[in-house]
Amino acid sequence: QVQLVESGGGLVQPGGSLRLSCAASGFTFNTYVMGWFRQAPGKEREFVATINRSGGRTFYADSVKGRFTISRDNAKNTVYLQMNSLKPEDTAVYYCAGRNTIGLVTTPNYDYWGQGTQVTVSS
Repeated sequence: QVQLVESGGGLVQPGGSLRLSCAASGFTFNTYVMGWFRQAPGKEREFVATINRSGGRTFYADSVKGRFTISRDNAKNTVYLQMNSLKPEDTAVYYCAGRNTIGLVTTPNYDYWGQGTQVTVSS
């Protein structure tokens, strides 16, 4: 049974940091490109970051470039999203996703999705 389970969300003040984790099971993690997306209330789901199978290549949305870092630990079947200098506009439900392909994937064309974790940036 395939599972992607996000954790690490919560309430943080503007300028603060959070680290999201996504634990994968039920598939061969190191053959999957992984990504993070987010969805704010009343808005469409948007791309945040993606990482290739080895972890050697990453790509970010312009809105988070320089503040967020995606990484993965294939030994632990886990992908991470380190979020620094958080802004109120980063408030959203964050989802991790996996796709059995090569390269990087910036569109929502992923095979598997997690249930999401809420991130709220507010003073």
